[in-house]
Amino acid sequence: MSYFVDTTEGASKKWTGRYIMHIRAINFLILVTTTWLYVGHVQAAPSSDGGSLMPLNRFPRMVQEYFVESVRRIEERANQRRMALKTRADAEAYVRDIREKIQQSFGPWPERTPLKPRTTGVIERDVYKIEKIVFESRPNFLVTANLYIPKGRTFPLPGVVGTCGHSSNGKAAEAYQSFAQGLARQGYVVLLYDPIGQGERLQYPGEDLKSRIGAGVREHLCAGNQQFLVGEFFGSWRSWDGIRALDYLLTRKEVDPRHIGVTGNSGGGTMTTWLCGVESRWTMAAPSCFVTTFRRNLENELPADTEQCPPQALALGLDHSDFLAAMAPKPIIILAKEKDYFDARGAEEAYRRLSHLYNLLGAKKRCELFIGPGYHGYSQENREAMYRWFNHITGVSDAQSEPELNIEKDETLWCTPRGQVCELNSQPIYSFTKAKSQTLAKKRRSNLSPPELKRRIVKALRLRELAGLRANKAIPEYRILRNWRSRRYPTRYWTTYTIETEPGIFAVVYRLSDERLMSRPPKGQRRAILYVSHHSSDAELREEPLVRELLEAEPSSTFYACDVRGIGESQPNTCNQNSFLEPYGSDYFYAIHSIMFDRPYVGQRTYDLLRVLHWLASLGHDEVHLVAKGWGALPATFAAVLSDQVKQVTLRNALTSYSDIAESETYAWPLSALVPGILKSFDMPDCYRALRNKELKQIDPWGADGAKAAQ
Repeated sequence: MSYFVDTTEGASKKWTGRYIMHIRAINFLILVTTTWLYVGHVQAAPSSDGGSLMPLNRFPRMVQEYFVESVRRIEERANQRRMALKTRADAEAYVRDIREKIQQSFGPWPERTPLKPRTTGVIERDVYKIEKIVFESRPNFLVTANLYIPKGRTFPLPGVVGTCGHSSNGKAAEAYQSFAQGLARQGYVVLLYDPIGQGERLQYPGEDLKSRIGAGVREHLCAGNQQFLVGEFFGSWRSWDGIRALDYLLTRKEVDPRHIGVTGNSGGGTMTTWLCGVESRWTMAAPSCFVTTFRRNLENELPADTEQCPPQALALGLDHSDFLAAMAPKPIIILAKEKDYFDARGAEEAYRRLSHLYNLLGAKKRCELFIGPGYHGYSQENREAMYRWFNHITGVSDAQSEPELNIEKDETLWCTPRGQVCELNSQPIYSFTKAKSQTLAKKRRSNLSPPELKRRIVKALRLRELAGLRANKAIPEYRILRNWRSRRYPTRYWTTYTIETEPGIFAVVYRLSDERLMSRPPKGQRRAILYVSHHSSDAELREEPLVRELLEAEPSSTFYACDVRGIGESQPNTCNQNSFLEPYGSDYFYAIHSIMFDRPYVGQRTYDLLRVLHWLASLGHDEVHLVAKGWGALPATFAAVLSDQVKQVTLRNALTSYSDIAESETYAWPLSALVPGILKSFDMPDCYRALRNKELKQIDPWGADGAKAAQ
């Protein structure tokens, strides 16, 4: 049976027998084809005798193929539902349904507070002017924007909100200036605003007013990953800025509310797409260089920013096309590029889905696709396709090509004296996260009873399958791998077992012994030590002093070490070479997809440990000393609270608390260690208190920045 439960259309479904056979066949191929060491993305580990060993990594594609099969299955079901739409009523019901699901993913929204707009300067040009605008999307959270207003025209005119892609200078980037100016020269009022972490809105500025951690992606990840802990989504914050930008634009007498468009490229294409789904006042849209499918991005190993991966989106059966469908039957053009890393095949698939829906709604000509010939970017041909589309809808111009442009210097477009809102005392985003964490701490119950804490852990980690695990008496399937040459472990011999925790996923378990063993583990020993690795059991069995201490302290206990999914032997070699520890690397890639699956990565790894404990119990090990280090201490802690089989717990470099991360400006723990919304329910100290009766021993706990020692 499958322990991966999807929530598409509110139903939990088991995998079919055919699918299980399929995934088992894939696993067999993975096991066969990855028997040799993968050496392309890890460095040799030094040994005490001067030699070196490449860390074992025999299953580097396991996690990738598991996720691909999962998202393919979700996409297939969603496509079947889309193609089952036969009437206008069917289409209208579909649009209503996806609007509700999008709100479930992005909401709830904050209160609409006063914008408090002010104009800090005006730039006069030949046929338009640019007003420098500052407004508050939230109290004391400043947004900088340029308002392009045509001259010599009869007002009101169509309005457009422009959303910027990834550029350190935000709205001043040439491509974004170009489309704003091009629209203004044709008769549109355009509001082009800086995204969080870009342009004049750096959240982590240094004394030189440059980002201390890196503008754009790095700031998005740092702020966005942290927000999950308190139940916020960075994409919602970004979308709210766009909604409030629209609120401001509609206050201008120069703007005709009957014609309000939104457009942007790359990260701005993302926000254009999301804004189509969450805001109903748009009358036309043109997202550029983003729209594809979640499946294509996953298959192509393409990481995306926190805001590009909405919580529960995959579990809800949503895809990029659905955010545009939420706007149906209003006019939309998808702008793509033939040579883009956002796969044009996905853009074509999104267009086919929309075309089917629009046809049923009697609006066949209101949906178009344009694929430019070049690489990623809001290039002139894509901008001109957008101009033609908007002009066709509004009739404001009959221009077919882009007018001559005059690109301004960054400083000319600044809305603040020196180009950063921090000098206007704008509140940084991480301070909002800190404040919410502190508020949640005051609301949380203290001294949770053991049953209540277990219930909250199961809910937070989405361990829906736990009841099935308890009821399932079957011993987990496992395989015995052939012994390799010496790995210089503390014991003379070792044997590797792969425990099938669910179809497609194996936990790798090493059994250390002074007796040669090439078969199943012997029974009869009640007491066992299970060591859960930080990054690699193979490396840590040689290098971690705690391992030798445990072997010496408990010579009569059977010793096992475990790599959960995505760690050690199944560390992915995807996304980019040597990317595992990178903020935008493979570990992040599967953690952010897990959030879209509504199945936190920590929860999946905790489940692996529970299945390994089940396997150990089948061998007679009903007394387990659970030991873990660093990243491994998180799933180990949760498993220790949930399992009565665990009698003793030792944690080295365990996280002090999730509150420490949520309330720190910067931190070192990865997204894969974070649990969305956990601080609404409990924190790690609640677990540590519950483990006191299991002889909990803490060694050198790590705070928010403590994990740096492991990198």
